[in-house]
Amino acid sequence: MQFHLNGFQPGDPEISDPAARVQGSGAAGPVPEEVDVLIIGCGPAGLTLAAQLAQFPDIKTCIVEQKPGRLLVGQADGVACRTMEMFHAYGFSERVLKEAYRVNETTFWKPNERTPEMIVRSGRVQDVEDGLSEFPHVILNQARVHDGFLDVMRKSPAGLEPHYSRRLLDLDVDPAAGPADHAVTVRLERVNAEHEGEVETIKARYVVGCDGARSTVRKSIGRELHGDSANHAWGVMDVLAVTDFPDIRFKALIQSAKDGSLLIIPREGGYMVRLYVELAKLEVGERVANRNITADHVIAKAQRILKPHTLEVKEIAWWSVYEIGQRLTDKFDDVPEAEVETRLPRVFIAGDACHTHSPKAGQGMNVSMQDAFNLGWKLTAVLRKQCPPALLHSYSAERQAVAKELIDFDREWAGILASAAKAGGADAAKTQDYFVRHGRYTAGTATHYRPSIITGATSHQHLAEGLVIGKRFHSAPVIRLADAKPVHLGHAAQADGRFRIYAFSRAEDPAAAGSAIRALCDFLTEARESPLRRYTPAGADIDTVIDLRAVFQQDHRELAVEAMPALLLPRKGRYGLIDYEKMFCPDLKSGHDIFAMRGIDRKAGCMVVVRPDQYVANVLPLDGFAELASFFDAFMLQAS
Repeated sequence: MQFHLNGFQPGDPEISDPAARVQGSGAAGPVPEEVDVLIIGCGPAGLTLAAQLAQFPDIKTCIVEQKPGRLLVGQADGVACRTMEMFHAYGFSERVLKEAYRVNETTFWKPNERTPEMIVRSGRVQDVEDGLSEFPHVILNQARVHDGFLDVMRKSPAGLEPHYSRRLLDLDVDPAAGPADHAVTVRLERVNAEHEGEVETIKARYVVGCDGARSTVRKSIGRELHGDSANHAWGVMDVLAVTDFPDIRFKALIQSAKDGSLLIIPREGGYMVRLYVELAKLEVGERVANRNITADHVIAKAQRILKPHTLEVKEIAWWSVYEIGQRLTDKFDDVPEAEVETRLPRVFIAGDACHTHSPKAGQGMNVSMQDAFNLGWKLTAVLRKQCPPALLHSYSAERQAVAKELIDFDREWAGILASAAKAGGADAAKTQDYFVRHGRYTAGTATHYRPSIITGATSHQHLAEGLVIGKRFHSAPVIRLADAKPVHLGHAAQADGRFRIYAFSRAEDPAAAGSAIRALCDFLTEARESPLRRYTPAGADIDTVIDLRAVFQQDHRELAVEAMPALLLPRKGRYGLIDYEKMFCPDLKSGHDIFAMRGIDRKAGCMVVVRPDQYVANVLPLDGFAELASFFDAFMLQAS
């Protein structure tokens, strides 16, 4: 899909009229007086959270933003494989795939040994290892990512729209408030011309600060970003340019002898490209603003690094200059560590408000959205009385540890790229080796949550060696039994707040009277201890809270769908229609046997419990009924 040929145009490239490409968004009128969740900031984290909460009309959500409207250009552009998996759960991965640039290979360039002032290609690697994800690493303007979430919000049951032109003045938490009270009072100042200076007050049960590195929410709860700057200034610009550099449509990492490093990221549309240009080493305490760096300075530096190749910039769509820095807060909510046992969190921070990275690792936007995906299902479960409020402590515990690991990785990677500041200059071989070895970090698949009440122990991990407890559920191709449709098993998971149980059958006939699958279905249907019976509200569909799916070992033509246990053909909705999409078989025709691909024990089978944010919560034996019940009992509330 090609566009931007005659100049950069923001918005939907499928709309021919540039004036119609950017649809208006934003709620009219004042903010509500009371809400369940107030989100401050319409960046990637805020919109990810809002889009998830908007699926539940019984949860009253409000999202506010200081800017006058939706983002149109600039900022982040890298979308990791793991993030694409999340986009699919939200329902807009296909649109992103159609529009984005796909990163297939990365090339590396170094100084020519004979003429060091010139660069030569030193290597080329596959960008993402085979089989890591069913989705690729892609590049797409952050504004279009925002548009995807805004569309989800607008079409959701809650019909949610942001309230723009609101600046947070302050917030106050009532320490005596009960769990169901609107404990947080927030004051917002309207900053648009029509209502400038007006102050609105809103009460919320929970507030989430997604308001960036200078977060007012973070400051209001006494948190600070800790860390230091690497004292390097970099320029970034999106350009339409003419060049004879042969790898202009590859992701390319270039290290020169004297002028530093240049990272080239091809952009969507076939013509635009992003340049990350190493500019200068800053003195201790110096700010990049003091250098008065212009766009011409950035272009000139890029041209020197690219020699002997030429670069003629025709148009600059967006540009900025920034300082490298890795900073992290010690906790992502308002509860001091010493008070975790006696106090519940009311205010949370996510994204750049609690961790900042260098852009070169492509983690900032991706990690921010994963923060919100983690928090969203937990807020939903608490507000819908499926889980106790103490569950919310797990957000900071899980995401702060992940952010620390990523910042350590980012600090080392940024240091390798800033080779010009080091004695001896660039080491192209070291750069390429580090890139390959740490590919799972940049793909977003390295996150591994520690054991907790929502992430089980590894006692039965041997039953599914490729579906690691605490890591994201690694999807694989399967055939849907009822209609022989090839699908990905992980795509059954939507951003709907539900847990999934994937029951991998033994080699026996699953329809037989004594099969393990039938015994599991009998337990889940009839036993008093069944999580489905305990946690599904009266009158609701049986898969409203926990969604059971079964995967058989046989070819789909060997099984009779009508002979399967009734729980795998549940009757749902007002008419009691049958859901035929609960059962799957290996895709043997294409050579994709999910049991072999994910190390499932064929003799024993197993249950794989997956959290609403797509992370594996537990692996249990097929007959581990007591362990299954005990796992959910530890953090869920019985339905009234």
